[in-house]
Amino acid sequence: MPTLILSRKDISGLISMPPVIQAVEQAFRDWATGLGDMPSKVYLTLPKGDFRAMPASLPGAAGIKWVNVHPGNKALQMPTVMGLVIYSDPDTGYPLAVMDGTDITAYRTGAAAAIASKYLARADSATLGIVGAGRQAVTQIMAHQVLFNLKEIRVYDIFPDSVLRLNKYFPELNIRQASLAEAAASDIICTLTTSNKPVLLLKDLKPGCHINAVGADAPGKQELDSRILRQAVVVVDDMEQAIHAGELNVPVRTGVFSKEMVKANLGQIIQGKKSGRGSASDITVFDSTGVAIEDIAVAKMLYQMASELGTFRSLGLVD
Repeated sequence: MPTLILSRKDISGLISMPPVIQAVEQAFRDWATGLGDMPSKVYLTLPKGDFRAMPASLPGAAGIKWVNVHPGNKALQMPTVMGLVIYSDPDTGYPLAVMDGTDITAYRTGAAAAIASKYLARADSATLGIVGAGRQAVTQIMAHQVLFNLKEIRVYDIFPDSVLRLNKYFPELNIRQASLAEAAASDIICTLTTSNKPVLLLKDLKPGCHINAVGADAPGKQELDSRILRQAVVVVDDMEQAIHAGELNVPVRTGVFSKEMVKANLGQIIQGKKSGRGSASDITVFDSTGVAIEDIAVAKMLYQMASELGTFRSLGLVD
């Protein structure tokens, strides 16, 4: 049996945001009902970046993603985040596909945040604040425009040229360069930085906003003023990852926040097992660390699409 080999170019020709959102939401729903398995991600820290090994299984699917984060890659004209997914038959272990995970990572991260916004943000949310206009900003905007009627997108970045790139990518949207305070005063805010100190302050937020804290994905990283977390309704994708390497890691380690203060995980919210927003004035936070069920759900979808088309390369890797 051959193993499909899907390059980044192959993936970019197959992937689109609406089905990714559907696949990721279903993955959280399945996981919340005990139909999947996902050990905590394993970190390998190196002088210039790190790698993460992320295994998971879902109904009819199993696999692992090997992904890096190297902030210095931007100066080398290379992606900061790259990944490789091995997608396997859960019944036999046979490697059905080896595929580039770079766009899978970007798309599923945008999808997960937009899904969190769907369940936690006010339904009438019309402004999106982007803090950090790198590659992830593209898929955050892409995913949120699927689920929300956005009137304005306010983008803050320390490099103004990054905002111009977003305008070229989304010429049909009202995207404008904003100050950090202006971006923070949006209905939905996505923080997408690699910061080790808070960039979003409680005093800049409007009542009733929703925050997707995406950038803090390793120990020591922090994007939100801890006072935001203490006041907000906090939801995580995975508790262990959130408290050890997500937005919660620094506040938990310093004792200003505890895991008992977390309201729910996203799967529980989607399933209706726990409630999220209690009132229109609540501030809500989703701590998005990035979980393997998202990757495997999207890999399953892409494998099925590629198999049906039958036009992609394959190798007898273990034959």
